[in-house]
Amino acid sequence: MSNPLVDMQKPEVIFCIGTNMTECHPVAATGLKKAIANGAKLIVADPRRIGLAELSHLYLPLRVGSDTALLLGMAHVIAREGLIDEDFIQKRTTGFDEFFEHISQWTPEWAETITGVPAKDIETAAMWYGASKKAAIYYTLGITEHICGVENVQSLCNLALMTGNIGREGTGINPMRGQNNIQGAGDSGALPNNYPGFQSVTDPKHQEKFTAAYSREIELEKGMTKVTALELCGDSIHAMLIDGENTLLSDPDRKHCEHALRSLDHLVVIDIFLTETAELADVVLPATAWGETDGICTNTERRVQRMRAAVPPAGDAKPDWWIICEIAKRLGFEGFEFDAPKPIFNELCNLSPIYAGLDWDRIDNGVTETVNNQWPVPDKEHPGTPRLHEEEFVNGKGIFSNVHYRDPAETISDDFPVWLTTGRRLQSYHTRTQTGRAQGIDYLLPEESLEVNPADLIKWQLTDGEWCKMSSARGSINIKVKATNRSPRGTVFASFSFANVPVNQLTGSGYDPITHTAELKVCPVKLEPL
Repeated sequence: MSNPLVDMQKPEVIFCIGTNMTECHPVAATGLKKAIANGAKLIVADPRRIGLAELSHLYLPLRVGSDTALLLGMAHVIAREGLIDEDFIQKRTTGFDEFFEHISQWTPEWAETITGVPAKDIETAAMWYGASKKAAIYYTLGITEHICGVENVQSLCNLALMTGNIGREGTGINPMRGQNNIQGAGDSGALPNNYPGFQSVTDPKHQEKFTAAYSREIELEKGMTKVTALELCGDSIHAMLIDGENTLLSDPDRKHCEHALRSLDHLVVIDIFLTETAELADVVLPATAWGETDGICTNTERRVQRMRAAVPPAGDAKPDWWIICEIAKRLGFEGFEFDAPKPIFNELCNLSPIYAGLDWDRIDNGVTETVNNQWPVPDKEHPGTPRLHEEEFVNGKGIFSNVHYRDPAETISDDFPVWLTTGRRLQSYHTRTQTGRAQGIDYLLPEESLEVNPADLIKWQLTDGEWCKMSSARGSINIKVKATNRSPRGTVFASFSFANVPVNQLTGSGYDPITHTAELKVCPVKLEPL
C-alpha cells in the first residue's frame, strides 16, 4: 500500500475495483465508511453487486475478466478531457507521450462492448477520479487473480500517474493484503526473485552481500514459483515442505495439485491442524497458533508490529522459526543457531535496507507520536514512512505502461456457457483451517452455496435451495443453489472455503505469465439440475 489506512478517511473520490472490502477486510472498511460520511464519492467496479456496491455513488458492473478494458476506457476519457496533472507528469514520470497516443484508440464506447458497462458510466467514473484533487485506488485479488493481473495493476498505476494521485495524503494505489503477515513474508524474502527487502537476486552486488552474510555461494538466478514446483513434482522435485498453507484447497485445479503432491517421495507439512493437505503428508510438524507465538509481523500498510504470546503452546507444538531452524541444522546448514525470534528479526534488519533503522527493541517499544515503524525506515533516526513516493519513486520516475486488453484464458462457449467467479465470504476465512472449527462461525455459515441470479434459475432449470452439478473443463462438483440479485445474469459465484465443495477443482485455466498467479476469478462452467 502506498498510503496508510488512516488515509482511507481522507480522499474526495475512492475507486474500489476487484475488492469485496466489507467482507474480506471489514475492519479496514470502516475507514471507507467514514470517508463517505465525510462527503467522499465512492466508485465500485465489480461483477457482483457486493455490499460495497450498495454504499457506492457509482457502480460499474463489469463482466468478469474485463478490468483492463474498463481502465483503458477511463484513461482515454481522462486524457481526452484534459484532466491530467501536467506538472506531475513532466517532473516525475516518463513515457507519457507514447502512452497518450496509445490510449487514444480505447474509447469508452469500445470499453462498453467488452465490459458491458455503459460508456456514460465509464466517462462519469473517469471524470470523478480525474477531476479530484484527492483520489485513491483500492484493490485486492479481483484485480490480480487473472492471466492479465500484472496489466491490471499497471493500468491502475497509469490512472494515478496521469492525475498525480500518488505520494500525497488521501491518494495512492492501495492493495489490501488478504492474510496476516503476507506483507511481512514478502519483506522477508519469500519470493522467488527477491532477497529480503525486495533486493533482486539477479543483481551481482546483492549476490555478494548475501554470499558473505550466509557464508555460502549463492547463484545469480531466480527461484521457482509454486506453480512451477507443482509441475515438477515427481520429476526433478522429490521432496517438499509446505508451511502454513492448505494447498489442496487454496490452489486451482485440485486434481492436478493432489496428483503432484502424491507424486513426491516425501512431503512434510507444518501446520496447527490436520488440514486436507496435511493428511497427504508423510510427516506433520505441529506449529504454534497465533495466540501462542512471539514475533514480529508486518501488516497491510507496511507497519511492523510486535506479536506477543498470550498462552503457552499446546502439546508438542513449536514456533515455525524453531522448526525450520532445526530442519536446517539437521541438513547440515550453519547459521541457524537461533534460540529466540529476536536475533532472527535483527538479522533481517541488518540485511534489508527498508528495515535498516528497525530492531526488535524498537518494535517492542511500540508506536509513539514520533515513531510509526512503517517501512522504509532507512536509519535509526528515521520515524518511518506512512506514505510512499512523496518526493520521488524508488527507481527514479514513474513509468507509463502501454497495456492491451486480452480475453481470459478460457471464455464461455456452447459447452460451458456460464461465467464462474470465486472469492471469500465474511463468515469463513480462506480454507476454514481455523474458522471451520469454530461452532459459532459454523452456525453462521454451515455450507457453501452457488449464487445465481433469479432470472437464470428458469433458464437453467434450477431451483433455489436445491442442488446442481457444476462442471468445467477440469471436472465437476455438486453444490447447493442460492438465488440472489448479487450475481448478474450469466455469472455465478462461490467461495473455495469448503472442502466438501471443492470449487477450486474447477478453476485453473491459466496463469499470469509474470507472477504465475492463477486465474481464479474467471472460469467457464455449465450447470445441470440434480
